[in-house]
Amino acid sequence: MSIQHALLTSLLEKPSTGYGLASRFDRSIGYFWQATHQQIYRELRRMAAAGWVVADEEGQDGGRKRKTYRVLPAGVDELRRWGAEPAQTLDGRRELLIKLRAEAVLGPLGARDELLRLMVCHEAQLETYRQIEKRDFPDGAMTVPQQLQHRVLAMGIQSEESWLSWARETLPVLEAALADASGDRRS
Repeated sequence: MSIQHALLTSLLEKPSTGYGLASRFDRSIGYFWQATHQQIYRELRRMAAAGWVVADEEGQDGGRKRKTYRVLPAGVDELRRWGAEPAQTLDGRRELLIKLRAEAVLGPLGARDELLRLMVCHEAQLETYRQIEKRDFPDGAMTVPQQLQHRVLAMGIQSEESWLSWARETLPVLEAALADASGDRRS
């Protein structure tokens, strides 16, 4: 996933200075997508050069000027384009979280379809883990090394079950958002 899309989403939520954006990023998106302040500033410059964002300068004459970044229409178009395309990796969970935030700002972008696609992938992975468990750890006594190996597999199983539970709870919210957007278009 490109950090640029996470930054575009954050700036659509609230135009910010680079420092303000980095601080907000640390408190929200940063919980699942890591970026240093240096990376954020570098990407803001690239996004400005691409015409996705603009920095409005504020400040005293002769003093240090603050740049407040906001998203331009080309940036909105880019976020919409990215939001509609499937994740480039099998583990698109982090991308999906950014897409959900982007949908909260822009309306439906395709996160429902992405969620459904990822649910199929995670259900298949869970089934694979369960088959491995059945094959390699049948009922009975296990040695300590076998128990440790099983604990690693159990973590994978629990992780997939947890993600799928979250996805099943999220799906109706995305479907409601689509219904709301369809109703808005008919009005």
